Amino acid sequence: MATVFLGIGSNIGDRQKQCEKALELLQEYGLRIAARSSLYRTEPWGKKEQPWFFNMAIEGTTDYSPHALLDLIKKIEDELGRQESVRWGPRSIDIDILLYDDIILNGHELVIPHPLMHEREFVLRPLSEIAPDKTHPVLTKPVKDLLQEVLHRKPGI
Repeated sequence: MATVFLGIGSNIGDRQKQCEKALELLQEYGLRIAARSSLYRTEPWGKKEQPWFFNMAIEGTTDYSPHALLDLIKKIEDELGRQESVRWGPRSIDIDILLYDDIILNGHELVIPHPLMHEREFVLRPLSEIAPDKTHPVLTKPVKDLLQEVLHRKPGI
C-alpha cells in the first residue's frame, strides 16, 4: 500500500462542491483518505485573468500504481466535467499527484514529485497543513521549508 499526497483545485462553478465531489469519487474508487487540509481560496497561478481557485491537499493510501492512479484521476476529472483548455487556465476540477511514497518518476506522462509543487503556494500551504515535515524526495527539504521559501520570494515580504 502506497501513501500518496494529492492536490485538488477548482475555479469554475461551485468550487467547494467540485472539490468535495472529487474527494467522494476518490474514496469510491478505493483511495483511503488519511488526512485532508482546509479549503483555501487562492489566486490563479500562471494565467492570472481567471476566477480564483479553491485548493486543498489530501493524504491517502492506495493499491493503485502511479500510472493507474493517474488514469483514475483523469477518469474522475472527466466525470466532473473537466474540459481541456489553455495551459493553467480555468477548470472545473484539477487533481494532481504531488507525492507517491518517496518515489522519483520522470516519465513522459507522469512526473513525481509534481515538478512545480515547490514553486506553488497554493499547493504548499494546504500540504503544509497536513504534512509539514514530509520531505520532498528530490529537493530533500520538508514541505514547511519549501512553503517558507515561496513566501519569502513573494513581493512585499
